[in-house]
Amino acid sequence: MAMKVRDIMTGSPTSVSPELDIVTVARAMRDEEIGAVLVAEGDDLKGVVTDRDLVVRGLAAGGDPAQVKIGGIASKVTATVRPDDSTDKAAQIMRERSVRRLPVLEDGRPVGIVSIRDLASEKDVVSALADTGAARSDT
Repeated sequence: MAMKVRDIMTGSPTSVSPELDIVTVARAMRDEEIGAVLVAEGDDLKGVVTDRDLVVRGLAAGGDPAQVKIGGIASKVTATVRPDDSTDKAAQIMRERSVRRLPVLEDGRPVGIVSIRDLASEKDVVSALADTGAARSDT
């Protein structure tokens, strides 16, 4: 039987308001030891921000990081999965969309995040990472 997204996802994802500044969000990510947060207004998912987004779209853009709103640098959510979707479906979506994380929605509200790392620990690492732009080591 195929494994389900709920079996490997990170539940209770950290969500932040689009009005928070990037410094506050960066500190929350550091303190919680996470690499991504969902940007939401209530249960309405607005986007996803990764630690890389903070640097590339936030800090490198210049300006005062304490004034840059997280909603302005969030990536638009182009795909989601449900907790009862198969991990194969999640991997397929990640390959097709070239994304490394997918928000998990149940009844329209965020309940988790599934990452390429989650899939890699459940599946063959090479197939989970294929076509996502991830660097592979031959050593």
